[in-house]
Amino acid sequence: MNVHSPEDLQRIYEARFRASADYRRAVWCVLIDDYFQRFVGPNDAVLDLGCGYGEFINQIHCGRRYAMDLNPDAPKRVQAGVKCLLQDCSQTWALPDNSLDAVFTSNFFEHLPDKAALGRTLDEVRRCLKPGGRLIAMGPNIKYLPGAYWDFWDHYLPLTELSLREALENRQFAIEHCIPKFLPYTMASGPRYALGLLRIYLRMPLAWAMFGRQFLVIARC
Repeated sequence: MNVHSPEDLQRIYEARFRASADYRRAVWCVLIDDYFQRFVGPNDAVLDLGCGYGEFINQIHCGRRYAMDLNPDAPKRVQAGVKCLLQDCSQTWALPDNSLDAVFTSNFFEHLPDKAALGRTLDEVRRCLKPGGRLIAMGPNIKYLPGAYWDFWDHYLPLTELSLREALENRQFAIEHCIPKFLPYTMASGPRYALGLLRIYLRMPLAWAMFGRQFLVIARC
């Protein structure tokens, strides 16, 4: 279930990201090369959950690539080699059991209508991941964003790193990393940091504690 229609999502994200698309793509290239690629193998099957405009799935190096979103623009934004699933993530995924090595999601869980929808989504993540497969989840941490969190029209579900951790542990995930502060809050309307500074930032966890407002939780089946 999603509280916004696909057409509404199309309008929201076109308005929000149109002016920053090139910068976001470049930022994700750095994030992947300097941090996230280490969690994904060259032959892995990877799903980008809530793929948006495909900045992650288009640039991650892996074997098979999948993307899931309700935005009708998603298939046009992902590369030809990416299989795009236009569906509600809280319903049964059009994928077999034990078919994925990694599920990645960034700034997506907060758009779900409630914790019941998130629970059903996590159940599908668990079903589709192979034994030892990873969920890599990043999102705004309500603990550090009590007001600004609600500045986006399509934010519904407030989460912290600990609430997500508990939901995952209740589903028999093993937590590898639970980082309360990772990246700054937003790339949609925030400052455009120089990419060189971003590379330095990723190498300095002490800076995360100062500037980070998004959690990062990595869990394995």
